[in-house]
Amino acid sequence: MEFVMEPFMWLGIVALFLIIEAFTVGLTTIWFAGGALVAAIASGLGAGQAVQWILFFAVSVILLIFTRPLAVRYMNRGVERTNVNSLIGEKAVVIQEISNLDQTGQVKVGDVEWMARTESDEMKIPEKAVVVIKAVQGVKLIVEEVKEG
Repeated sequence: MEFVMEPFMWLGIVALFLIIEAFTVGLTTIWFAGGALVAAIASGLGAGQAVQWILFFAVSVILLIFTRPLAVRYMNRGVERTNVNSLIGEKAVVIQEISNLDQTGQVKVGDVEWMARTESDEMKIPEKAVVVIKAVQGVKLIVEEVKEG
C-alpha cells in the first residue's frame, strides 16, 4: 500500500507549520508552510509524489535563504535598542585617561560613569576628550576618540 500525499494532507501540514510559527514567532517554520502550500497546489493539479516533495523542499529552502533576511530586517526596523545597546553611537567624555596597557580609563555618559577601553592597545585617549561608543563588552565601553576638524 502506497502512501499518497493528497492536497488536504499538504494543507494540514501548512496549518501545522503556521501554528508552530504563531507560538514561536521566530520566522523559522513559515517558510516551510510556503513550501507545503506549493506542494498542495501541485498535488491538486495532479503532480506526482516526487514532484510534490521536490517542490516542498526547493520552495522551502529558497524562501528560507532569500526572504528570511529581508523579513527579519523589516520586522526589526524601528525597534529601539535597549539597555547598554542604546549606548552604541553615543558620545561620552573621558574622566580618566584611557590606556588599555595601563588598565585605566573611565568615561561619563550622562550621569553614569563607565569603565572604558579602546580597540587598540597602542592608543591612549586623554582626560576631557570626547569619544564615541563603538561597542559594549561586559561592563566596559569600547570607545574611539572624536577627532575635531
